[in-house]
Order: sequence, then C-alpha cells, then structure tokens
Amino acid sequence: MNIRKTEFAFFMGFMLLVFNLNAQVKVASTPPMGWNSYDCYGASVTEDEVKANAGMMAAHLKDYGWEYIVIDYCWFYPYSGAMGNPPQNEDFRPQLTMDKYGRLFPAVDKFPSSADGRGFKPIADYVHSLGLKFGIHLMRGIPRQAVHSDAPVKGIEGITASMIADKSSICTWLNSMYGVDMTKRGAQEYYNSLFELYASWGVDFVKVDNINAGQGDAPYRKEEAEAYRKAIDICGRPIVLSFSSGLSYKNAEHLRKTGNMWRISNDFWDNWEALKKQFERCNLWSNQIVEGHWPDADMIPIGRLNRRGPISGLERESNFTIIEQRTLMTLWCIFRSPLMIGGDLMVLSPEMKTLFSKGEVLEVNKNSQNNHQLSHEEQKIIWLADIPGTQNKYLAFFNIGDGDSLIEVKLKDIGFDNQCQIRDLWKGINLGSFTSTFSQKIVPHGSGLYKISIIK
Repeated sequence: MNIRKTEFAFFMGFMLLVFNLNAQVKVASTPPMGWNSYDCYGASVTEDEVKANAGMMAAHLKDYGWEYIVIDYCWFYPYSGAMGNPPQNEDFRPQLTMDKYGRLFPAVDKFPSSADGRGFKPIADYVHSLGLKFGIHLMRGIPRQAVHSDAPVKGIEGITASMIADKSSICTWLNSMYGVDMTKRGAQEYYNSLFELYASWGVDFVKVDNINAGQGDAPYRKEEAEAYRKAIDICGRPIVLSFSSGLSYKNAEHLRKTGNMWRISNDFWDNWEALKKQFERCNLWSNQIVEGHWPDADMIPIGRLNRRGPISGLERESNFTIIEQRTLMTLWCIFRSPLMIGGDLMVLSPEMKTLFSKGEVLEVNKNSQNNHQLSHEEQKIIWLADIPGTQNKYLAFFNIGDGDSLIEVKLKDIGFDNQCQIRDLWKGINLGSFTSTFSQKIVPHGSGLYKISIIK
C-alpha cells in the first residue's frame, strides 16, 4: 500500500510539473503587450490614473493585442507626490500598510478602493471588466518593517519574518526590503503566502524587481527567482512572471527556465544613444527567444513621460523623433520583445495611436520564428525572421548612422531563389516583385520593415 501511495505521489508530482510548464507557456505564448505606470508616474501613480489609462487602452488599443495594465513600484508607499525612490527612515517612517503576516498592501491615500483589506481586487476587477489584465510591480524580498515587528509567516507554525530575512541583502536604490534566505525553513512559505494573496486579488502579471540584488553585474538571486516561480505555480492562478533589471547573459539559461520575461538592460530611456546600445543587446539575447519565455528590451518611452517622476525634471514628450520611435518599434517587434508602453495613455496623440495600432507590424512580434540579426556593417543593420508554416520571411533594415544609407540584401542569400513579392509593413503597401536583390534608402536613425512572400 505504501508503494502505491509513493507511486501515486510521484505521478501527481510529475503531472503537476507538466501542468506548470504548460501554464508558463500559456500565460505568455506571445510576448506580453501592455502599459506600465513607471515612465510617466514613477512611485506616485494613483487609482484614478490607473483606471483612466486602462480605459484608454480598452477603447483604442485592445483590439490590436494590448492587454496588460501594470502598476509599477512603491504602490505600498503613501503620498502621491513622492518622487524618485522614496525611502523609509531608520524608525520605519513612513509606515507601510501591511497585514499581520508581513504582506504589503496598497497605500490607501493613492488607492482608496484598497481600504478595509480589499487590496488591489477592486482595481483588478475594474481592469478585467474592460477585457484587460492586471499586473503589479514587486520588490524582491520581505519588508524590513515586517522583520522589525517580527510578523508571523502565514502557513507555517512558529516561523517569523526575522527568522527568514537576509539582512545583508538590501536594494541599493530602495531600502524598504530585505532579501529572503531561501535556506531557512519558512522562506518558501512566505513567498507562497504572497501569491495566495495576489491570486485572491486577481493579479495576472508580476514584475519582480531587484532580482539581481542591485544592477549591472550585482549577484543574481537565483534561489529567490526560483521561489517566485514555485509560488506562482501553486497559487492556482496563471500569472506572468517578469524579472528586472539589467540581468546578465551568464544567467540566460536559468532566467529562461524560470521567468516568462526578463530585462536585458537597466532602465531604458528616450535618447538615441541608449537605443543604439539595444541593438547589440538584442543580438546577444536573440538565441534565448522561446515560446513563453521572452528577453525584454524594456518599456517603450514614447508619449507623455515623467509626469511625476521617476526622474528629476519636468514632464515632457518623448525625446525620440517620430523616425526613432518607429525604429524602436521595428527592433522590439523583429526581436519579439515584450511591448510595454511607458507614456501616459490619457494624452494618447494620433501619432502615438498610429504607432501602436499597426496590425501588420505587431504581427511580426506576435507570430515569427528564428528572429536574428543577419548582418551589421558599419551603420547598417539587417534582421531576419521566419513566418511559421510558410517559406515567407520578415526583413528589417536599420540605419543607425547620421546620414542617408542604401541598405541591400541579396534575396538568394536569405532563401529566395525565384521571384518574390515584398510588402512595406509600416506603409501598408506592396512594393512589387523582385528577383535578385532588394534595396531601400533608409534615412538617418530610420528603419524599414518588410514581408517577403514567394510568388507561386
């Protein structure tokens, strides 16, 4: 009888593993598309602003595949005027809202519907009522305030926050959290309790920040990354797991197995030199693109930015020109990066709406394979991707220089021996039939995106 129980337990464990792996693909079978509050509101977004952006997405962009509304960092920090990375003082002021188990809740002054222990469920319900999905940003670890009060860990008797905290691991730019020591009894149970809570709120997406315990080459918190994965897999709700920030390629295999998406750079902002650097990163990470698991070139800083943070200075329209904005979208789509709009959708300009509603361009992001850089010669870059189930391909030209450039490809070199038809996806027009070469004049900082089809 014991043998049968053991066999049954093994079978159920195996089936759970299969289910979890399938669920990871299911929640992000294509790169997630949505809006994130960080680039325009930093630590200070309010409930009304979240709802307004959700309404604009539902009205103008949902039909093109945009679906996630993500509240970024410091939703637990009071004061809608808080700028930058607001700290807690040594005496844990301001006090953060949390339950008796040391789990953070939204600041009621910014999110009034969260009062009386309702958390984010009312906002999630509203977002879901629009046919969209709801996400939140998480700081890795456990609140220092919970450790100071020695809150009990939900789901395991006799374990408290101080017993699982790693006090040597504190984020260098936001001091509200300690890391969690995953060797300690109760550590996994704490993360499990978080996602039990988030599932009850109706969360569909989490962005876990500081998983590399800093930025750049800071240590990668592998065990905590796995803890988030395990907690999601048993919470009973499909949730996209996004890791941030600036993660190293040396951890690529683990990130791909653990997360649904992960940042390949530190915060990406609206200047041309930053965009030029993303080409090299996208090329490096392109061999890690797998269904359900996406290298993330970061948010799209297009539109109205910095309304109340996250960085110093006045609010502004994106510094990217219209040409550079199209180049960004072309690279993100041919690389199959997740697409997260950073600009405020409440001031959605006609140009911004057009940029984000080009169905043929977005289809490259949603449905392509073998995406890779074909060549990089001086200021000319060419990317190529297959169209699944066909012999057709997507082709992207980029001119990262400061003068006009003629970019050319020999069609035979990319698999077209006979006559083919080429369509300009940004212009939405057929350019005609071609047999040997295809070339286009690309303006400085510009791009072109094309579909090449065999003529039978």
